[in-house]
Amino acid sequence: MPADTQEPGRSTPSPGYRSVFRTREFRPVFAAHLMSVLGVVVAEISLTVLVYRATGSPLMSALTFALGFLPYALGGTLLAGIADRHPARRVLVVCDLVCAACATAMILPGTPVAVLLALRCAMAFVAPLFQGTRNASLADILGPGDTFVLGRSLMRMVAQSAQLVGFGLGGLLLTVLAPRGAIALTAAGFLGSALLLRLGTRSRPARTRTRTSPLAGLRAVLGRRRLRALTLLFWLPPVFVVVPEALLAPYVDGIGAGTAVLGLLMCAMPVGTIAGELWAGSALTARTRSRIVAPLAAAGLLPLLLFAVRPGVPLVLAALLLAGLAHAYTLGLDQWYVDAVPEELRGRAMTLLSTGLMTLQGVGMALAGLAAEFLPVHAVVTGSGILGTAVVLLLLAELRAAARQEEGLKNETALAAK
Repeated sequence: MPADTQEPGRSTPSPGYRSVFRTREFRPVFAAHLMSVLGVVVAEISLTVLVYRATGSPLMSALTFALGFLPYALGGTLLAGIADRHPARRVLVVCDLVCAACATAMILPGTPVAVLLALRCAMAFVAPLFQGTRNASLADILGPGDTFVLGRSLMRMVAQSAQLVGFGLGGLLLTVLAPRGAIALTAAGFLGSALLLRLGTRSRPARTRTRTSPLAGLRAVLGRRRLRALTLLFWLPPVFVVVPEALLAPYVDGIGAGTAVLGLLMCAMPVGTIAGELWAGSALTARTRSRIVAPLAAAGLLPLLLFAVRPGVPLVLAALLLAGLAHAYTLGLDQWYVDAVPEELRGRAMTLLSTGLMTLQGVGMALAGLAAEFLPVHAVVTGSGILGTAVVLLLLAELRAAARQEEGLKNETALAAK
């Protein structure tokens, strides 16, 4: 375990989520996040319907969803340096205005399908920059300690809840509005988010004026042994966690259950994730959250081994809920990460973190589908649990080795100074 997670001050009781909202600047940031996340979900549904009605092609409709993932890697890699080189508030407002402009252009009658897809790509292209800059600015607004961890947790729970509520809300909107009308609400949401961030947060200077190439920024983050191990500990487990969700439809069909069961099971892991984070943020001290990172991360994928017996609905539901609950370790991991990132790299590090998370989840889904072409679904899910657990154990071992190396270097420096 990293040595700096053992400070005595971290043993005090958690201030709880209410303490985060006592910070005046956080309230508009949270409201802006809620508006933009719901706006993106509504836009995805509405645009999918719009493209399908224009083309009659299921492939084009599915491609509309895929384009929410594909530009992430490119945008996050190329734009990461902007997060530190320019004031955070300016970057956030400009990103919101770009998305509002794209959504507004989608509303125009007669917009060709190719242009609609290009506009969707543009929104996804700036998304990792926006998320990384916002996450880095949370450390400025809340401080890099326990309140920052709780703020990050709230942002994640909003994103998880949006998947549960947003699709239903989008479907409801489309019963009373045309797709372009729903997208107009998305544009208004991005404009509202920009206004909240511009008027509700204060301007802070850029963290650095040094211009670096995208690859140099990537090397600056991943070239540090401990930071690299922490980044991979964020990135790689989701590659395996998404496998059961990606294959739920064929699995449910294979056991003879209906679409209502599929909907219930799709909600299980997000509900477990939200419950786990609420428990860790409300009931545990910062030191305890740090202590549970390794055991929960190591055990988090073990519930997927239940798929080995080709279980029925109750056991699948339990496995997905348990896998979601294990995400409680993420709060402690957040603290390790912000402690490890130098302030001048914080924006780039957070942007690359968001980029890798989104991109690798898409990769995990694609690999799961490919494996299921050759193997039974329950075997693919079981294999992901085994392989993912092995990967996590290797990463935890690397993290401990990196912590020992850093401690040794500190001791050598202290002896040399004497």
